[in-house]
Amino acid sequence: MSHPPGLDLDQLRAYLDRERPGLVGGPLSGRLIEGGRSNLTYEVGDGHATWVVRRPPLGHVLATAHDMKREYRVIAGLHPTAVPVPEPLLLCEDEEVLGAPFYVMEFVTGTPYRTAEELAPLGPERTRAVVLGLVDTLVDLHAVDPAAVGLADFGRPEGFLDRQLRRWGKQLDASRNRELAGIDELHAALGRALPVSPAPTIVHGDYRLDNVLIRRDEEDAGAGTDRITAVLDWEMSTLGDPLTDLGLLVMYSAPLELPGSPISTTATAAGHPAPAELVERYAARSGRDVSAVSWYTAFAWFKLAVILEGIHYRYTLGQTVGAGFDRIGDLVPVFIEHGRSTLQDLQEG
Repeated sequence: MSHPPGLDLDQLRAYLDRERPGLVGGPLSGRLIEGGRSNLTYEVGDGHATWVVRRPPLGHVLATAHDMKREYRVIAGLHPTAVPVPEPLLLCEDEEVLGAPFYVMEFVTGTPYRTAEELAPLGPERTRAVVLGLVDTLVDLHAVDPAAVGLADFGRPEGFLDRQLRRWGKQLDASRNRELAGIDELHAALGRALPVSPAPTIVHGDYRLDNVLIRRDEEDAGAGTDRITAVLDWEMSTLGDPLTDLGLLVMYSAPLELPGSPISTTATAAGHPAPAELVERYAARSGRDVSAVSWYTAFAWFKLAVILEGIHYRYTLGQTVGAGFDRIGDLVPVFIEHGRSTLQDLQEG
């Protein structure tokens, strides 16, 4: 039996038998679902049932060990609520088992839609419904009372936006090896226009279509509805300003044409609602004031520009391999320009 990197199936089986006798009925098999800089996700099964195991990346245990407990906590807190998340089964903080902390949760069926091409077979009506459902689920998340689900101490909401802005400014400085026209001006302008945050909520931190699973529930005569079966990737979650999630979703909903880019976008799919409609739906369903949404969207453009510049920086050092990374550097000015024009709209409006 081959073991995927970072997952000793014999050790895992012994641990599960100890902690949850009877859960596993046969020999375990496993495969890595995704890897890289992010936490590692494995599909594990015994021939009858299937589970998911999450652990930190190989070789980065110390910096991210804390993530496992945080991810598990937020999923456990949200599982009884209207927010669809996998059922959490076990958190293991004993690094002897797999060499790092990990957790086990149920396997949820569904499709992550990452590109406009993947959405195309759904057609315009279903695509539209799926994206509007994404907004409704975000409203449900932001409606959860953190204290009621044991997450009152899950973050420090005071000064959240200021800290975020400083954090991403530091991130930019760490990967600075070329002139980037306008990025410092964008950072400074965001700082000058800092909005007053609404009451804090649980924020996802990376909320977009390819971080949820969608499943079609077939009804009579082939009709059916597409619904979100799980919101995944809670690595960035905390307590903070809910409009940061909305701003990011709006940014990802801008129909950017990025030919040959490793950055995928679903926003060019037929039927995808325009950003303004997503904002209106969020406002109507949440009751929140969204008049400063342009600031949050401009901040999302800035954040993505910094992330892309970091990838470009690592590429120039020969630390990133894979198709398309040579084009990342050309995208950064596009994101800066979008950020600046979005902020301009706020100041003129």
